[in-house]
Amino acid sequence: GYFYSRWTKCIHSSRDLSDMVYIDNYIFNKDVYIQFNSTVGEYVGYTKHGVYNAELQNNNTGQLQSERAQVERYCKHNAKIRQAAIADKS
Repeated sequence: GYFYSRWTKCIHSSRDLSDMVYIDNYIFNKDVYIQFNSTVGEYVGYTKHGVYNAELQNNNTGQLQSERAQVERYCKHNAKIRQAAIADKS
């Protein structure tokens, strides 16, 4: 059988969230074949199929803008909520 999954991660270490990084992994049979990393700002392929798909995604300006916006829209938004609910309690 085949196994496909997609994992998104938001990583930061500063309390002001200034170092937030958004990573979107596309995984096939336990291997990441394409990844969007907000630090890089575009998709990177890690297999022949991934390189092909990364090129397609990077040529889609709407898709790239949407992924780049995830740092603010998804990561920082949710981190602020969690930080207020957990870390800011005494």
